[in-house]
Amino acid sequence: MEEQDVVRSLAALAQAARLQVFRALVIAGPRGMTPSVMAEGLGTPANTLSFHLKELLNAGLVTQERQGRNLIYRASFDRMNALLGYLTENCCQGAACEVEAMGDACKC
Repeated sequence: MEEQDVVRSLAALAQAARLQVFRALVIAGPRGMTPSVMAEGLGTPANTLSFHLKELLNAGLVTQERQGRNLIYRASFDRMNALLGYLTENCCQGAACEVEAMGDACKC
């Protein structure tokens, strides 16, 4: 992942409402959600949600698919994992890291 992509992704997540939207999409998993379901679940007005989804889409953190008359948004797990990988790439000063074995945090 390029540094400018990391900055764009982190900037998109550096706003409380967008972070909530992204986390809701992560929880939804591969089935994703429509904007109306997200707006209702998050208590966010539709026009505000649309703005935040556009920002997350531009950062590559979500994908959009049309199914009939509905738009389905999904978290881009590849992009999320690439971002996390970039952020932890040099942890433990190059030594083997136990993140995968422990499952939550680097144990350096």
